[in-house]
Amino acid sequence: MLDTLRQWRRDPDFHAGAREMAGIALGIGAWGLVTGVAMVKSGLNLWLCLLMTLTVFAGSAQLSTLPLIVGGAPIWVVWATAACVNLRFVIFSAGWRPYFAHLPRGRRLLMGYVSGDLNYVCFMRRYPEPRPEPGQMAYYWGGVVVNWSAWQVMSIVGILLAHQIPTTWGLGFAGTLALLGLTGSLLSDRGTWIAAAVAACAAVAAYALPLRLNIVVAIAAAVAVGLVLDHWTPSSRAKPA
Repeated sequence: MLDTLRQWRRDPDFHAGAREMAGIALGIGAWGLVTGVAMVKSGLNLWLCLLMTLTVFAGSAQLSTLPLIVGGAPIWVVWATAACVNLRFVIFSAGWRPYFAHLPRGRRLLMGYVSGDLNYVCFMRRYPEPRPEPGQMAYYWGGVVVNWSAWQVMSIVGILLAHQIPTTWGLGFAGTLALLGLTGSLLSDRGTWIAAAVAACAAVAAYALPLRLNIVVAIAAAVAVGLVLDHWTPSSRAKPA
């Protein structure tokens, strides 16, 4: 794999993927920094924080489960919350299937680990036709290398310097803004806007639930609305015979 990456470094498609992701790496890095600080401030020790950021590599899942872990929530609640938050990657995987299904399983597992939301958005924008084409792998890896590096570097910086970063800096608010920016880039059509609005309303309505379960409620509501819209929209647009 390392030899292949070295070859792709000279590929213009690899550089194109890296260039497109570099433009949004600042927001990704800011969110990684906030997540690294949050892990330490929550009480996890240094090695657990490093293990979590390197193995989980999902900021929204990490931040949603941290209060549950610290609060002593049942492990099934922690796992269910992380699974619900990351349900979108099932959709991403289905979208990538026509492009990468022919690859060995080990390669696909690695690609699943390093992928991110905005990698999917950029890739689909560049390759809208669901079929393998030359340059796709190089472009994919150019984007994910920048995305993964921006996240991990800043997350580790946040972990190592968490006690030197004062809370008066308002990093929590900065992280929220970064996440909103990343989320906004995924709202590409009416269906995603409706699902996002339903999720926001459900999260507020269920705010009183314990263990941050309002997050799970919001995600479940958004997924349900998305499935309904996906099922009914094509038939509603069909022309009468």
